[in-house]
Amino acid sequence: MTIRVSRALIATFAVSGLIFTGLTVAPSFAVPSYPSAAEVAAAKNNVTKKKAMIARLEKIIADLAAEAADLGRTAQIKGETFNQAQEKVDIISARVNSLQSQADAANAAADEAQAQLGKIAAQMQKDGATGGTAMTLFLNSGEADNLLYQLGAQEKVAQQSDVIYRRSIEKQQYAQSVTDELNVAKKELAATAAIAKAAFVEAQNAANAVQAKVDENNRLNKTFYSQLASLRNTAADLERQRAEGLAAEARQNAGKTMPTAPELYDVGPANAAKVDGMFAFAKQQLGERYVLGGMGPDVWDCSGITKAAYAAVGVYIGTHSATNQFRTMAYAKKLIPLQQAVSGDLMWYTESSSFDGDKYHVVLYMGGGMMLEAPNPARTVRIVPLRYGELFPYAGRPTAN
Repeated sequence: MTIRVSRALIATFAVSGLIFTGLTVAPSFAVPSYPSAAEVAAAKNNVTKKKAMIARLEKIIADLAAEAADLGRTAQIKGETFNQAQEKVDIISARVNSLQSQADAANAAADEAQAQLGKIAAQMQKDGATGGTAMTLFLNSGEADNLLYQLGAQEKVAQQSDVIYRRSIEKQQYAQSVTDELNVAKKELAATAAIAKAAFVEAQNAANAVQAKVDENNRLNKTFYSQLASLRNTAADLERQRAEGLAAEARQNAGKTMPTAPELYDVGPANAAKVDGMFAFAKQQLGERYVLGGMGPDVWDCSGITKAAYAAVGVYIGTHSATNQFRTMAYAKKLIPLQQAVSGDLMWYTESSSFDGDKYHVVLYMGGGMMLEAPNPARTVRIVPLRYGELFPYAGRPTAN
C-alpha cells in the first residue's frame, strides 16, 4: 500500500538529504493448518464432526481477524510516533527559517559597518599624509583660533569614529553569534529529520503489514466462508457478515465497560452549532482512505481528520498528533471523565498507564456509544461502536468556553 506524504515533509527530507526509496516489503505470515475441501466434505456427513469443523473454521477466522487488529494497533502507534517526530521537524524548521532571516540581516548590517570603518580609515590616512594638527599650529600661529576650532572638530570626529568602530565590532559579534546559533539549529534539524524519516519508514512498514495481512485474510476467508456455508447450508456472504459481527463483538469484549475517572475541574457545555458543523464536515469524509500523515482532502489519519473537522468550524484542537491534541485539551482544562462525554468530544486510545503518556489514536465521539474515526490502513473513515479496550478515561471538549 503506497502512503502519500505531505509536501512539507517531502521538502524537509529533501533539504536534509533524506529522500528515501525502496520501502521494506511487508513480511510474509506463517501458514497454519487449514481444513481441506475433503475434510469439510467428510464432516458434513457426521453431526459431531460438522460442529467441530464449524468451530474450527470460526476460530481460524477469529484468529486471523485478531492478528489483523493487532497489526492495525501497531500501525496506529507507529503512525502517532511519526506524527510527533514530524511536529518537532516543523518546529525546528520554523526556528531555522527565523534564524536564517536574522543572520542575513545581521551579516548585512555588519558588512555595512565594516565598509563605513574602511571609509573612515582611508580618510584618516589621507589627513595624516598632509601633516598633523600640532605641525599646522606651529607654522601658522596667527590662525590659532581657527586651528583650535579644527582641533576640536577633529577630536569630535575621532570620538564619533571610536563609537562607529565599537558599534561595528558589536554588529560583527552579533552576526557571528546568530550565525553560530543557525548552524547549531541546522544540525539539530538534520538529526530530527533523520528521526522523522526512520519513524516514517517504521510506520509505512507497519501499514504495509496491515494491508498484507488484510489482503491475505480476504483471500483465505473466501474459502472459509464458502466452507461454512456448505456446512450450514447457507450463503458465503451471510457467513462473512456473521464473522464480521463476531469480530466486532470480540473487539468490544476487550474492554467490557467504559473506564471511569474523577472529575478534574468544571468544563462548560459543548457548542451545539459548532459540533454540528464539525460533524457535517467529518461525515463528508466517510469511506475515504486512511493514509499515514493524511490530512485531506481525500486521505486521512486519525488526528488528521479530527484536526481538519474542527478547523472547519474555526476551532483549533492542537497539531496533527493524537498526543498533542490531548495535551492541548489538558492545557486548556477541557478534559472531562468519559462518563460525562457528549457528542463532539474527542476520545483517545493509549498503551500507557500514565496520565500524559502517548495517545496512539483519537476519535470523534458521536454520542449513544458511537464514534467516527479514521482507524488504520486497512479501513476507511467510518462510524462504528465505541471500543473500550485501551480507551483513555478522559475525553476532551474542544468547543467548551
